[in-house]
This record gives sequence, structure tokens and C-alpha cells, in this order.
Amino acid sequence: MDYQVKAIRGKEIVLLNVSAMHVDDAIAQIKARGYTPIVAQTKKHLLSSSVDKNFPLELFSQELLALLEAGLNLVEAIETLAEKDQRREVKQILDALLQALYQGQTFSSALEMQSQVFPVLYIATVRASEKTGDLPEALGRYVSYEQQLGLVKKKIISASIYPILLMCVGGLVILFLLGFVVPKFSRIYEGTGGNLPFLSQVLLAWGSFLENHGKQLLIVSIFSMVGLVYGLSRPSVRKWITKAIWQLPALGSRLRIFQLARFYRTLGMLLKGGTSIIVALESVAGLLDVSLQHKMKQASISIQEGQAISLAMDQAGLTTPIALRMLRVGERGGKIGDMMERIASFYDEELARWIDWFTKLFEPILMLLIGLVIGVVVLLLYMPIFELAGNIQ
Repeated sequence: MDYQVKAIRGKEIVLLNVSAMHVDDAIAQIKARGYTPIVAQTKKHLLSSSVDKNFPLELFSQELLALLEAGLNLVEAIETLAEKDQRREVKQILDALLQALYQGQTFSSALEMQSQVFPVLYIATVRASEKTGDLPEALGRYVSYEQQLGLVKKKIISASIYPILLMCVGGLVILFLLGFVVPKFSRIYEGTGGNLPFLSQVLLAWGSFLENHGKQLLIVSIFSMVGLVYGLSRPSVRKWITKAIWQLPALGSRLRIFQLARFYRTLGMLLKGGTSIIVALESVAGLLDVSLQHKMKQASISIQEGQAISLAMDQAGLTTPIALRMLRVGERGGKIGDMMERIASFYDEELARWIDWFTKLFEPILMLLIGLVIGVVVLLLYMPIFELAGNIQ
């Protein structure tokens, strides 16, 4: 298998290409040349920056863990999973893993051959377990990691369901009033525009315009929606929108906390699995926003120059006051990986509290605004009738 290794010798950082059976062999070859390896990746992995989402990695880990705890060895467990799964794509991946294991390769090397399916963190976790001989514990840690990582996302999704439904229903009601009810009233009040209140005149003028140019407005709306969808599909537009959201004072700081939580949790997992800090930082760079990736590179350079992890992270702006204190405690106790996972848990709890607070505040405000808009439209429609009734009295 071909590997590309980033290595350092003196002040020179180079990319070297080597052929090896597995990543440890590639690193050994680089060391034999007099270089210090920083990160090694298969060329296949480098060409594919994203992991195949069709493979149920978390389910695979849970089932494999259950079979191993039941007393089956690794090969028997994967054979059982391959026999059970009828999906062709999944079965091909499991068969490839079995073929590599039959050839005498380690499980981590077999996983690395399928790097488009298994992420770097998963491979590193399994490789670390091979040194201690406790694969079930490593799989349990990864399953727990995935569950914790998705906890905040699930909470955000569940908290946003009701506001989104409320906005959709309220928007449909407002569109019904403006697109159907208002044109009907404009016909009733036609010819009496001078006696109507100004806002009622504006509303009824909109109804007349909609009735006369409804088809053209519908075509323009369709093209606008298509243009919006196309724009959102462009990476440059999404990048601009993300940058604009990050500039918002309250929301931008929460997004930063969310990314830092993922960063620290993944980094802690890699460090606990025996991965060096430099290689771990290179592996988790993709979890961060572009602006934070630059800061992470600064921290990586500082750590290579001999600075403490806590100091390098703080100088790069990748900490909060509480995270900085916890990192220092972890350094003194020699448990920096465990402390990073605790930092991530602290960030997750902080985000969960903020989501609860924001949801409780946003929902009544949204209901009030939608009700206010609908009430104003109805009031402007019926105001001339109220005035007519007053004049009759």
C-alpha cells in the first residue's frame, strides 16, 4: 500500500511517499531515512476527504462489541456480521476485512485498507487496543464517543422542530391571507379607496396587484427559490453564510464552543489511544472551521517547538479560562487525554443549557410575532367595516 508521510528533519518539513504493508512499517521506513514522522496517511485516504456515510459504523461497532463480549474471536465475529448483512456494499467491506485478516494482517491494517469507510480516529483507537489486547474496551470507548458527539446535535434538532413547524404553519396562514383573502376584500372595497385608512389602502393595493399579476409573481417566486437552492449548493455561498453567522455576537461564540467541544473530545480520544499530540492535531484539523484550523496549526507548531499544550492552545485562542485551567491540571497529572474529554463534556453541558434557555425564550416570541402579523392583517381588512358600522350608528 502507498503511504504519504509528513516528516521533519532539522527545520525542513517534507512529504515522502513510501510503499508499506501498514502504517507502522511506513513510519519505520521514514525513521530509517533519518526523518521524524509527523503524520502518515494512505494516498487513498488523502484523495477522499470524507468518510463513506453509507456504512453503519456505529451499528457495526456495537454488534462487533456484543459478539466479542459473547466469546467469539475477531474473525468469527466479522464472519457472523458478514453472513447476517444482506446489503451488497456493506458485505463487500466486511469481506475485504476478512480477506485481510485471513492473510495475517492486523485488524487496524485491515481497517486502514478501507480508509474511505473507517475514519482516522477509529483506526487509531483499534491500533492502540492491539498494543494492550483489549479491543472490546476500545470499541466501547468509540461507541460512547459517537453517542456523546451526536448528543448536542440531536438536542439542537429536537429543539428546532417546534419552532420550524410554527414558522411553516404561520407562514402558510399569512400567505393564505395575503394571497386569497386580501384579493377578495379588494374587490369588495373597490371604488372606495379614498375613504379607507392608509394602511388598509396599501394592503388592498397589494391584493389588487396580486390578482392582476399573480402568474408573473408565481414564476418569479419559483425562479427565486431555484436560485436560492442553487446558491446554497455552492461551497462559496455556504462559506460566506457561515462566515456571516460566525460574526453574530451570541451565535458565533456558541458555534465556536460547539466546534471546540468536538475538537477536544476527538483529540482526547486519540491521546488516550496512544497517538502522539502532533499526529492527533493533524488528524482532527478537519473538525474545525477554517479560521480555527489556522489557529490549530499555530498551536501545533508551538507544541513542536517545545511549548506546553495548555500554553500553545491558549496562545492560539483554542481555550476558554476554564478549559485552560483544566488543561494545566491534566498536564500536571499526566492525564491530558482524560482532561480533554472532561473539557468537551463541560462544553456540551454549557451548550445544552444555552439551547434550553434560547428555546424557552424564542418560542413565545415567535408565536407573538406570527400572531401579531396575522392580527394586523385581519384588523386592516375589517377596519373599514368597523368604521362603516360606526357611521351607521
